[in-house]
Amino acid sequence: MTAAIPSYQASDIKVLEGLEPVRKRPGMYIGSTDTKGLHHLAKEILDNAVDEAIAGYGHIIRMYRSNTPEAYAGFGVKELGPETITVIDNGRGIPVEMHPSGVSALEVVMTKLHAGGKFEETAYKASGGLHGVGSSAVNALSSYMQVVVKRENAYFYQAYNRGVPKTAVQEIPAKKLQELFQDRAIEFMKQKTGTLVEFVPDPTIFSTTLFGKKTLKQIIKDRAYLMAGIYFQFVDEIEKTEEHFYFEGGIQSLVEHLNGAKKVLHDVFYTNGEWEDETTHKKIGCEIALQYNDTYLEKVDSYVNVIRTPDGGTHVNGLRLALGRVVREYAEKNGLMKEKEAFTAEDLREGCTAVVFVKMPANDLQFESQTKAKLNNSEAQSAVYQIFKEAFQTYLEENPAAGKMIVGKVMLSARARLAARAAKDAVVRKGVLEGASLPGKLADCQSRKPEDSEIYIVEGDSAGGSAKQGRDRKFQAIFPLRGKILNTERARLDKLVASEEIKNLVIALGAGIGETFDIEKLRYHRIILMNDADVDGEHITTLGLTLFFRHLPELVKAGHLYVALPPLYKLTTGKDSQYVYSDEEKDELVAKIRKEKPGVQIGVQRYKGLGEMNPEQLWSTTMNPETRIVKKITIDDAEKADKAFSILMGDEVPPRKKFIQTHAKMAEIDT
Repeated sequence: MTAAIPSYQASDIKVLEGLEPVRKRPGMYIGSTDTKGLHHLAKEILDNAVDEAIAGYGHIIRMYRSNTPEAYAGFGVKELGPETITVIDNGRGIPVEMHPSGVSALEVVMTKLHAGGKFEETAYKASGGLHGVGSSAVNALSSYMQVVVKRENAYFYQAYNRGVPKTAVQEIPAKKLQELFQDRAIEFMKQKTGTLVEFVPDPTIFSTTLFGKKTLKQIIKDRAYLMAGIYFQFVDEIEKTEEHFYFEGGIQSLVEHLNGAKKVLHDVFYTNGEWEDETTHKKIGCEIALQYNDTYLEKVDSYVNVIRTPDGGTHVNGLRLALGRVVREYAEKNGLMKEKEAFTAEDLREGCTAVVFVKMPANDLQFESQTKAKLNNSEAQSAVYQIFKEAFQTYLEENPAAGKMIVGKVMLSARARLAARAAKDAVVRKGVLEGASLPGKLADCQSRKPEDSEIYIVEGDSAGGSAKQGRDRKFQAIFPLRGKILNTERARLDKLVASEEIKNLVIALGAGIGETFDIEKLRYHRIILMNDADVDGEHITTLGLTLFFRHLPELVKAGHLYVALPPLYKLTTGKDSQYVYSDEEKDELVAKIRKEKPGVQIGVQRYKGLGEMNPEQLWSTTMNPETRIVKKITIDDAEKADKAFSILMGDEVPPRKKFIQTHAKMAEIDT
């Protein structure tokens, strides 16, 4: 019997009105509804203010993070998030006169998708907004939003609930403005013109509505570097702090910051200019700053109209093409390359730190998606290529010492690459990494399902012995290390495979390394670094983290790397025992026990290492999935992680000394 075919009528087609599409599919507009998407809201509103500055209007931008006023609940708004973001600029102010659609232009901008001044070059020649969905998308995903525009010595106000206007745009007196926004209105009232936007994210949309102070600070700092001469202020009314950002040097200052912990080979090269398309006569502004350091890692940050493009795009391609051509021509012209010597794009990138910033008409922008991760405009490649090529050629001619250092660095990378490849080929021919049998020191698990299996990387024979005896053989493998492994911060592949410990570890993991890496071949989906809870143990853990971050970053990004937290003390009262993981926790527990049981004898055992624990103790405290504590290692901010590893594990002593003196008593790294 043939199944009935469901009817498909005109009535089955649903038309989403107004901002409904944004609330139905928020990920299409802001990328996600987790903390990343939440902060994307703040970016969108901030970038509207920055767009005014790019256009040449306004030079002061303020952001406030505050507790959501209780009064908002009195306005009939339900399900408010606990935190509010306010952004104020001293630009021209959003137009408020009547729009041909029959409502105020302000209401059109805040409630209609694909509406805004960014489509017309007369309003914004360069803008961070795309498709006109920024403000309206934020409005749709906010429980409550308020906007005030100051124009012609008057204040125009409108409030919204999940994108729906609560009233028409209306003029309000200064007294009402101060009543609504209190201290946040004081500076705004001093301005001749400007816009104030305040929003409360909708907790029914987002998995969290708590903003990260550090994340907001970084968002502002990024834009301050790009917008030389623009003053940014960040006021955190929750934590009662205030910070100011102003960089006269712009992206030159940013490159200096990125290379702060590294040994640089020359002064920062900087150029800016405007390129015109011969066919369309449209103009693109470009700023490029570049500096080589003595590491083998590349760091290129790219932006278009203050939007960070983490996946690069055509503007980055233009830089790399021009850089390769200029360096090759300069080296050949000045006899800095031996016959038959050549370098690749890979060699050119080693130690290169650069920032590429292009400014172009907003209505011409082409990205791979609304999240704007990669620029696709072909004309951006031509613009960057031409402007950088001409300026960098001149720079090398006028600075021969810098030219010689850069070519020397590139050629050194080329020779090292060839040596590393030869070493790797020799290793592969011997079958050491590929197709090799598992190392004898590995105590493997019985499971052959990677998703069920985990491997503990443990330092020392005694700890390894206890771990082997205490583990669950069904899914837990043990790989004991002998002493501290090689510091791989500046090590190439040839040095890695020459290290017996690292080579055996790579074989045990099964995924390979370098060009042979294949994450599908990974034998364990949980890789756990387990070391003593002391200074030496922390150092060994850091060496392990460096290896994975620098040479197996795909495993970290995929969420396969963990750090075990063994206890530092065992506290015993009679037959009861408790484990604690820090001196502070020990002191708190001792005080609690003495308060609850005055006079009781408390035995305190300080573990000097994992080897002191018997197999049962190691299992119950550090290896039992039901009771253990493990930290999952993630890379939330690659730039901060890169800087931290360069400082702590690199060759330069002064930055490390300064870092240790500054952060010695802090529990977390704040770069």
